[in-house]
Parts: sequence; structure tokens; C-alpha cells
Amino acid sequence: MANEVSIFKDANAVSTAQRRGPSELAKSLAAEGTTRRIQTNTNGTFRRLINGEQIGDAVRGEINVIVVDALPKVSRVYYEREYDPNAKQTLPDCWSNLGEHPEASASNKQGASCTSCPKNVDGSGAKGKGRACRFQRRIAVILEGDFSGDVYQLNVPAKSLFGKGTGNTHPFESYHRFLAANKEYIDTVATNISYNLNADSMELQFTAIRGLSDEELDVVDAAKADPATRQLCVLTVAATDRVTATPVGVVGTTSEPTRRVSNKPAGPATSARETLASSINDWK
Repeated sequence: MANEVSIFKDANAVSTAQRRGPSELAKSLAAEGTTRRIQTNTNGTFRRLINGEQIGDAVRGEINVIVVDALPKVSRVYYEREYDPNAKQTLPDCWSNLGEHPEASASNKQGASCTSCPKNVDGSGAKGKGRACRFQRRIAVILEGDFSGDVYQLNVPAKSLFGKGTGNTHPFESYHRFLAANKEYIDTVATNISYNLNADSMELQFTAIRGLSDEELDVVDAAKADPATRQLCVLTVAATDRVTATPVGVVGTTSEPTRRVSNKPAGPATSARETLASSINDWK
């Protein structure tokens, strides 16, 4: 990924960590975990986020990665409210990692199973178009040329998942099947991810660049062995960015409670103690 941030004062300094990987000291200090994500944007850029904060400059057009993990099935995610970039970010109302049934931690489950869910019906989306519950893939990737082994979550939206490819370039589901049909696999090649400039809306497309070197395969194997890698495929985008707020209107939000108004007629003045007791009863 271009425009990497240099942390060294000496412009010619060489990184030791990228040759040897994280030390035991670094691992112990990072015990609380660091979440990394590559965000796609409608303006055709990729942004690198660490714990929800952008690191370095955005990269326009395309990036090269190695896919190190993905769930065996396409996930689903549902937000009841329409997207508002100015609103406070919340967790989804409902989601399913394997597209079968809502996750236990979903705060506003829409049905017992994804198959029978009313939000999985064509026409349930905004203005009666599409499905209200969206397909998506959360894949774990490392950047080509980054031997530190840092793993990032990358969300592949519905419009970048399905359809047919052209030549060697495909949407994601077609891409990994195309590789397997040619006796290559998604975790044994370097992959170029680019924006489809001919699409009416934002779409990603995937193209194999080359096979991996033995050194790169060692980095891939180490990433696969880390349980945190699979977690990036399971966590929603909001959870990866450490968002904890539940959707507005769902029990458990941090909004102020609504005080009930008493319908009793006004009576004689009461003491401060009686007023306090009455107020407590009202909040109950």
C-alpha cells in the first residue's frame, strides 16, 4: 500500500521488526489487542484504519494484498435506519456471520433464521428496492510486501461479491472459484483489488498478480495460526472500529430515559422529602 508512514527520523533507516516479526515484549504490551481495517470509499480510495483512526494517506484506485482468511459462507448485516454519515456510528441491528441465523449478540434480531426473515425478501430495502438485509464478506488480508504480518479486515460489499468476471478479473465469489479451477488458491497468490470504473456504483474487482514466495507463505501461515485473524472475519465493521453503541431505539442505548408525566391533579405544596420520593417513583 503506497504512502506508508515512516516512524524514523533517519529517512534511510531499515525496519528490524519487518524482518523478524513482533517480539514477545511487543506481544505482551499489545495484549488488549489492536484492530486494523482497510476501508473502501465511494470516492475510489482505500483508507487504513487502526482502532478506528486513519493511519497515513488514503490510496486511490487499487491496492495489492494477500487474503489470509475468510468465513466459509457469505455474511449478512442489517441496519434499520438508513445510512447517515453525520450520525453517531452504532452496531448493526442484526447480523449473521454465516448467513443462517442472527448472532446471539445482535440487539434487534429480525427473525429466527435468515431464510425466513422478512428483511431478506426482495423489495424490503429502502424505497422498496433490493433486500433490507445486505450480503457482505469480511476478509482478512495482509498488504503485499509487508512482512510484519499485520492483518487487516476488508469488507467486501454485496455488489462486489456476485456476478461474472471478465478475463482474469472477477467479483469476489467468482474470483476464488476461478483460482481453484486453475489449481491456484486465494491464499497462495497476491491479489490486486481495484475499483470497477465502468460500474454505476462502487464495486470492487479482484485480479491475481502472481504466486507467493516461500517467505510470503511463511507470513501467511503465521497469520492463519493467530486466532485474532479469524476474529476479523467474524466481527462487524463497527465492532472492528471499536464501536459499542447499540442502535437508537433499542434497549441498551445510552440515550436519556424519558420521564413519565404524572396525570394526577396538582395538590397542595409538599415538602422537599416528599418531592424527592415522588420523583424517584416517577423514574421507576
